[in-house]
Amino acid sequence: MKQKEILELQNEPACEHNKTSNKQGCARPTPGATAGGCSFDGAQISLLPIADVGHLVHGPIACAGNSWDNRGTKATATNLFRYGFTTDLNEQDVIMGRAEKRLLHAIKELIEAHNPPAVFVYVTCVPALEGNDVDAICALAQKRWHKPVIAIDAAGFYGSKNLGNRIAGEVMVEKVVGTAEPPEKPAMANDPCRKVHDIVLIGEYNIAGEFWHVSPLFEELGIRVLCCLAGDTQFHQIQTMHRADAAMVVCSRAQINVARKLNEKWNIPWFEGSFYGIEDTSHALREFARLLGDAQLTRDVEAVIAREETRVRRLLEPYKAALSGKRALLYTGGVKSWSVVSALQELGIEVVATGTKKSTQADKARIQEIMGDDAMMLDSGGARNLLDVAYNHHADIMIAGGRNMYTALKAKMPFLDINQEREHAYAGYEGMITLAEELKRTLTSPIWRHVNSIPVWRQTRDDVVLNMLDVQFSMKEVM
Repeated sequence: MKQKEILELQNEPACEHNKTSNKQGCARPTPGATAGGCSFDGAQISLLPIADVGHLVHGPIACAGNSWDNRGTKATATNLFRYGFTTDLNEQDVIMGRAEKRLLHAIKELIEAHNPPAVFVYVTCVPALEGNDVDAICALAQKRWHKPVIAIDAAGFYGSKNLGNRIAGEVMVEKVVGTAEPPEKPAMANDPCRKVHDIVLIGEYNIAGEFWHVSPLFEELGIRVLCCLAGDTQFHQIQTMHRADAAMVVCSRAQINVARKLNEKWNIPWFEGSFYGIEDTSHALREFARLLGDAQLTRDVEAVIAREETRVRRLLEPYKAALSGKRALLYTGGVKSWSVVSALQELGIEVVATGTKKSTQADKARIQEIMGDDAMMLDSGGARNLLDVAYNHHADIMIAGGRNMYTALKAKMPFLDINQEREHAYAGYEGMITLAEELKRTLTSPIWRHVNSIPVWRQTRDDVVLNMLDVQFSMKEVM
């Protein structure tokens, strides 16, 4: 990728940095800035959930092995995206100039063994520095095997993970979107005369299958999801995104350029939204109804919202009684930095601080709107900083990504995983119930009383008696 193209992606017109008077664009990469994820990592995790594509990493084995399938995304039709394909370049390949031949042979093996509808070739640092003509190899392979073979030129040294997200989105819009047409719109089962609307979701990765909590609502409303970029998605669905009637950006920091280009090329209106929490899920449904401009759909949306909010709030009452008054330290980024705050507040939990490392200025403004002007925002983590905030503000639980789990557990503090490695789906109305269940289960676990009790070797006789009674009480609770 040329330096000019990288600079254009960093100066994204729809980004909030370019809405200010100085228009400085997004932050340029600095030495060591890719420690939290390089461009290759960002591009790969953005597209890897496309389930039926052959994802081939052109580079050393570590590039594929250290970053493969590191999101808990789920899919229905095929599991080809679970396979790790790589050219496994070594020193001899670089010295002898064999990298391009290995790439062509790898594409041949992948197609003959699995016959995917398309192959994505991810360029890493080594072939980029060596000067491999990956575009030419992909063009040759496409001509020979009559399948799309698409180069994702996002070498790690180009910049941060966020830049890689945008490179991936740019490639999809320029090389894939618009190359096929969607199936005919089906008739609604309960009203064949009603119009069916097509939408796309950008930055939705179906982590832990959480989009499956939301998709039944769209089906009920007569809204067909043409494509999620890229959770539970197939290649032909990406090709048809240009026929959408509206789009929603779930993670603006990652792929807002996709929404802007869909609007510029095909006049598709879009908005930023979230499916975390009752209020945000309802807001997203209302925004789709507004953009689609269908009066009957608007009435149906309000009816569904009234029904679901009443049902979920009734089911949440027992959990709110147990969770009300608890204090949480939330350390995440992006849209979750404010949408999860809203969800926690609906459960009666006070958020003492929230992470904003990967949040946009708009995200931070939403945090202040929800938490107030005195909202504590953490731009940097680190075990010592997180624990100091938790202790000073008497947090009862840490809600963060998996990498912070052992920080919390070593500090004998309840922990709930909220990031991409999580096992539970928290999106939509159903996800709100799941979130409440997991919070209650975590906070009320008997283990916390025991790990925070006086060690046996420091106990007096009275302490031993009390501890035995406590154990018996805990066993009765579990039974």
